[in-house]
Amino acid sequence: MPDIISEYQEWKERGDSLRLKAKQAMEVRFRDLLLEAARIGDDYRADFGKPLKPPPAITAFRYKAHARAKTASKKAAPAKKAAPVVEAAKPNRKVAGLQKRLATAKRKLEEAKAANAPTRPLEDRIYELEDDLRLAQG
Repeated sequence: MPDIISEYQEWKERGDSLRLKAKQAMEVRFRDLLLEAARIGDDYRADFGKPLKPPPAITAFRYKAHARAKTASKKAAPAKKAAPVVEAAKPNRKVAGLQKRLATAKRKLEEAKAANAPTRPLEDRIYELEDDLRLAQG
């Protein structure tokens, strides 16, 4: 009987040792994969200007970007200033949004006129959007 107990205790120790080694190996592999994913994310953001989105099954993946990535983006900014033609061709986000809303309001006004519906609120909205657009552009 004592032989079985001692054999069981030895087996349990070997199992615990193996379990501990497997746990450590999994933790190391997990950290390595996360570091590689973060590095790929930084490269993607630096090259394409947008963050890389994880697959839908991953609900939380947060990491702190390295200071190196921030300095790289700051170094890239002066290069953009060297070509002001590209900057002038790109419309302002606010102006683009106002233009889109204005186009939608004008379309709704035409639909209301075709349906013989009251147009006064839509005309007022168009006037307000045109005024906001003038202020944003000038």
